[in-house]
Parts: sequence; structure tokens; C-alpha cells
Amino acid sequence: MSTAAAIRLVTARELRVKLRDKTFLFSTVFFLLFAIGGTVVPALIGGSASSVAVVAGDPAEAKLRDAGLKVRVAADPEQLVRAGDVDAAVLPGPVVVADDEAPSDVVRALSAAPEVRLLNPDAVDPVLAFIVPFAFAIVFFFTSLTFGLQIAQSVTEEKQTRMVEILVAAVPVRALLAGKVLAGGLLALAQVALIAFVTVAGAQLTDSSGGLLPLLAPAMTWFVPFFVFGFVMLASLWAAVGALVNRQEDISGASTPIQLLVMLPFFLVAFLQDNKTVMTVMSYIPFSAPTAMPARLFDGDAAAWEPLVSLVILALTAVAALLVGSRLYEGGLLRTNGRVSWGTAWRDRGLQHL
Repeated sequence: MSTAAAIRLVTARELRVKLRDKTFLFSTVFFLLFAIGGTVVPALIGGSASSVAVVAGDPAEAKLRDAGLKVRVAADPEQLVRAGDVDAAVLPGPVVVADDEAPSDVVRALSAAPEVRLLNPDAVDPVLAFIVPFAFAIVFFFTSLTFGLQIAQSVTEEKQTRMVEILVAAVPVRALLAGKVLAGGLLALAQVALIAFVTVAGAQLTDSSGGLLPLLAPAMTWFVPFFVFGFVMLASLWAAVGALVNRQEDISGASTPIQLLVMLPFFLVAFLQDNKTVMTVMSYIPFSAPTAMPARLFDGDAAAWEPLVSLVILALTAVAALLVGSRLYEGGLLRTNGRVSWGTAWRDRGLQHL
């Protein structure tokens, strides 16, 4: 069997197993609900436009319609309010008539707004400026942590049951590693694509001004390649961690360095996203670039050349991590006499123990 055929075989097997895994299904549903909650729920909470009644020919009708309110023309607008058919009525004067409280959107539509001059008209809404970077961080954090841990558990399970000895006799060790990383990457990317689709659809339904998608599009487009290289970088190290231990219970301790590499960027982006200096530095550090650079692109703080340079650095780091993870994976995979240290796995690829 060729290496390519072995990789396809391992990938197909891993995909079949993961698609039946409850953890994968639960995480997918969770992220979809998170995406829906972040786009649709705020619009629902905000409520729909008020309905208002006016008499025919009232000059206020045009202002109310321009404000997006639901306007009804009636001979007796106040009667419609009493009947509960509309939220408010505007009588000549103008006078706003409502049941117990005048809808604020009606009052704003009829008020004379002063001239406003913005010094920074392209600034991102403060709420979005917090939610979007946090969303990038939480998606990358949970996806890389969940799938990475599943890869490590799969490797350890095969090692614990001695199934790995049969597998490496049939396929090359590196093909086994490549198949696991590739399957996890495909599922993670499919999950992210599904989340992005739901997010875009929700934004289109709720963003009446049409200003949100143009802001999201560059950041979401760049997030995909950053996510792919970032996931490969971490997944190869997670596979190496799984090969260093013989029991599922030992994965947590052995994976502490990898968990820190995932958790620290998440918390730094979540809590220091207003610090431009910190975010700029993090956008060039491979382990934080998948979340920091898309966040800067959304805020408009990154120049056109910066994501390219950051992505090249991340890609080179991913290749290096894949090579290091592969060597550690080979060094610890066939050792079943206890936990293997990183140094021992690096010096001895373990193939002589067949």
C-alpha cells in the first residue's frame, strides 16, 4: 500500500468514528447555537419597529415612514390606540398619543435632531468590537482543544489496547499520524464553515443597514487559512502527547504545555483586545495569530500586508510543529512500559521495538 493510499484509509476510518462521536455532535450544536445567539437574538431582544397611526395628509407621515416605522392612515388614529391595533398615534401638532408610554422610536422620528459631525465615522460599534474578536477566540479555542484532545485520546486508546502494533504493521507510522490530523482538520474546518454560514445568514436577516457583513467579510475570509494552519500546528502536537502516555488518565498532565499554548492566547485576546500594541504583537506569534490577526482585520487596525506576513510565519511554524510532532509520535507510539518523556521520544523513534 502506498503512503497516499494509507493516509486516505486512515482518514476515512477516523472520519467514520468521529461522525458518530457524541462530543463532536454536541460541540457542533453548541457552536451553531452560539452563532445564532450572537446574530439573531440581539435583534429579537431589540424588538420590532412600533406601529403608529396618523390622519391622511399629516406631514409627520413621511418622517415616520423614513424612520422605518409601521404607519397606518386612519380617520381617528386615537381610536386605534384605544383598540390596541397600533402602539401610538400622531395627531396634528404633532401630539403623540399612546396607552401608557410613548414608543421611543416614534418620539425620535418626530424630534429635530441636531447636526452631528463624527471625527471617526468608520469606527466599529463598541459592542461588535468586543463580540467579534471574542467569537474568533472562542471558536478557535474550543475547536482546537476539543479536536486536539480527541486526537490524543484516539492515539492513547490504540496504544493502550495494543491495536497500534497491528496498525503500524499495515501502514507507515507517519501515514497514521497524517490521517488522524487530516481527518480532525477536515471535521474542524467543516464545523467552522457551518458556523460561518449560520453567522452570515443571521447577519443578513438582522442587519437592516447592511453595514455588518462588509466588516465581517475580510476577517472571516482570513480566519479560514489561519485556522487551518493553526489547527495543523496544534493537532500534530496533540498526537505526539497521545503517543507519550499509556493511559487516558495521563493525557491531562502530559498535555499541560499544549493546553497553555491554546488557553493563553484565548484569554489575552478576550481581555486585552483594546490594547493595540498587545494585539499587534500577538498577531505575529503563531499560537495567537489565528485569533489576533482576524480580530485586527475586523477592527481595521491591520495593513494589507500584515496578514500575509503573519500567515507565512504561521505556516512555517505549522510545518516545523508537524515535523517535531511526527518525530515525537514515532518515538513514543510503540513504547508501552509507562509514560515516555519528550527527550526520550525525540532521541528514539521507537520503531526498533516492533
